[in-house]
Amino acid sequence: MFRPSRDSLLRQNEEIDRLELPRIQNDAELEQLIASQDLVPIVAGQTLRFDPRLKPDRRYCRPWTRDFLDDLSEAYYNQFHNQIQVNSAVRTVQVQRKLRRHNRNAAPEKGETASSHLAGITVDIQRRGMSRQQVQWMEQYILPLKNMGLVEPEEERHQWVFHVAVSGRYTDWRESKTPAGEPQDDAQDDESTAPLSLFANSDQLQ
Repeated sequence: MFRPSRDSLLRQNEEIDRLELPRIQNDAELEQLIASQDLVPIVAGQTLRFDPRLKPDRRYCRPWTRDFLDDLSEAYYNQFHNQIQVNSAVRTVQVQRKLRRHNRNAAPEKGETASSHLAGITVDIQRRGMSRQQVQWMEQYILPLKNMGLVEPEEERHQWVFHVAVSGRYTDWRESKTPAGEPQDDAQDDESTAPLSLFANSDQLQ
């Protein structure tokens, strides 16, 4: 449903630029953002787990991205009594450059289509191992949020993950509108009044 594309990468980078977020260059910059709480820890628990290969210092993201994960993981657990798995979150340019050496499908570490992981707004959620019903549920959960311009998702085929970049407006919407963790019909009802971000398609902005 959410095919990766150049346009999607452009939208993700436009949101990063709108928020004036840095692309994190190295571990020193990462540590500074963690210390200032510009990046917050993703917390494993009943509703969420990590790929054990994900290093502890990479288990961070922007606060609004964590809000999205909290809502999604709670709703998914309530539906299936199972956890979502986070495979990737924040990355540095150094890490992305190394990743590109082994995975040519990975986004670049610089330029207008650079990986949005570099700004901490994006998480990869394990898709492999989900049933058809679970995949469809995920797609239907994410779709209204995409239509409102609150997330920019891609279903990556080579890594079998849901790559989801989250708009900085997600938390404001969450606090003022129906939380994403509630039934999707309610979220769709709010679509006409939700704030649009740069994730919104051009036809929505006309």
